[in-house]
Amino acid sequence: MTARRAFITGITGQDGSYLAELLLEKGYEVVGMIRRTSSPNLERINHMLDRVSLVYGDLLDEASMANLLKEHRPTEVYNLAAQSFVAASWGQALLTGEATALGVTRLLDAVRLAAPEARFYQASSSEMFGKVVEVPQNETTPFHPRSPYGVAKVYGHWITVNYRESYGMHASSGILFNHESPRRGLEFVTRKITNGVALIKHGLQDKLVLGDLHPERDWGFAGDYVDVMWRMLQQDEPDDYVVATGVTNSVQRFCELAFAAADLDWRDHVVQDQRFMRPAEVDLLIGDPSKARDVLGWKPATPLEDLVEQMVASDLNLVSRLQR
Repeated sequence: MTARRAFITGITGQDGSYLAELLLEKGYEVVGMIRRTSSPNLERINHMLDRVSLVYGDLLDEASMANLLKEHRPTEVYNLAAQSFVAASWGQALLTGEATALGVTRLLDAVRLAAPEARFYQASSSEMFGKVVEVPQNETTPFHPRSPYGVAKVYGHWITVNYRESYGMHASSGILFNHESPRRGLEFVTRKITNGVALIKHGLQDKLVLGDLHPERDWGFAGDYVDVMWRMLQQDEPDDYVVATGVTNSVQRFCELAFAAADLDWRDHVVQDQRFMRPAEVDLLIGDPSKARDVLGWKPATPLEDLVEQMVASDLNLVSRLQR
């Protein structure tokens, strides 16, 4: 019997690290693709470096990915790599397009040519819905992206559908709504909030500067969401699924929960600044995960209150350790 081997792009990111843990628990061999840099950021996967194989490749270089796929012959390929910071996509629109849009085509083509039997997962995004035309959003809701990142994700989503239909590839997309964890990068607003709470609680700062507090998001736990990625690739037929909690909360509500978790009042510390407002904001995102529930047997397990408490506790511990 052929060993189950997964190839993960973006393994050093939040989702990549949780997915690698899940697959290792299921007995997979895990190969993670990372870009060659002078100082790779392996913080999120340090605890499993002895159990995963890291290889160098790049979404901008199809040949490097094709060679890796020929060498490792994965049974499943998970594309989680991207320029994934929405706010930066306006300033780096071309790079975002190259990595987040065309990078998907390069990887799909490499899979088609070098590992045609492999099943493929594409990380699509709720940012594709953008200026929403219906609430909640499901798999048939039209896209109206509001950022270069969202536009690039729409391309990546549809090119995955196109390769599935054109070449018969087992290629599925997960339209993931916002999903957070203590491993979320500091540039994202949720982690900016929880880290800010920790710094304020430890007396290292007094104010937390944010942008618009009104946008509403459907927030879940990243550790729950990687499970549905795996479930998609176990199906006989490929398809696309919305992955969400079906519950929406505002950025202000996230602030309230985070500060309350540290016995603080957010109104005493949060300051809004025009510099952090986006040129075009996505006001309301809430997903309908019915299809994932009915077909895949999946449902989110972590309510927002528990998620925020986890993130604040982690950041409080981190700041405490850094002060020693």
